[in-house]
Amino acid sequence: MKFDLHLHTRRHSPDSVTDPFDLLRSARAAGLDGVVLTEHDYWWPDEELAELRAFAPDLVILSGVEVTGRGGDMLVYGITDPSRLPRGIGWAELVREVHQQGGAAVAAHPNRWGQPFEKLVRETGVELDGIEVMSNNMDDELRAKAADLLLRYPHLAQLGNSDSHDPATVGCCYTDFAADIRTPADLVAAIRGRAGVARVNPARR
Repeated sequence: MKFDLHLHTRRHSPDSVTDPFDLLRSARAAGLDGVVLTEHDYWWPDEELAELRAFAPDLVILSGVEVTGRGGDMLVYGITDPSRLPRGIGWAELVREVHQQGGAAVAAHPNRWGQPFEKLVRETGVELDGIEVMSNNMDDELRAKAADLLLRYPHLAQLGNSDSHDPATVGCCYTDFAADIRTPADLVAAIRGRAGVARVNPARR
């Protein structure tokens, strides 16, 4: 299944111009099977997700969150209490809490904006589940560095996402999962099981 797991809307991310329903239209046009909404430090509640699911019953629509952690952003999936992941939380504490809640934590756009990714991993001892290896906001140099990280940390899952903030980029990169994903638990299992391959969508480049 083809999923874009890093998306922002103007409803809950102030730096996005995307209407949620336009996002779903773009996801269909990109040939996606599912999307995960990952607003900045905000978790979509079930009642709002129900509105989107009624509009696009052909898509799997899940909530995640991009936590502004101390040291860098972290994509979080499958948690039950987002209030325990406040903005500015340290990476090690963040990931411990995510795992206690049964979720998965993936580093967003590693090494972006001069982030010393490997130094952070070494000094914090953080036990990540994966890394984002490509997105609309990762240039060729960052993607090459991320590919090299996968060689040095082979236990990490690879995610391809758009990190979209406008409808035109939804699904430009995605993760192709060799798994049936319908629920947050399915998604966490697929990430932890490294069942996905990051891909560029030629129709959305």
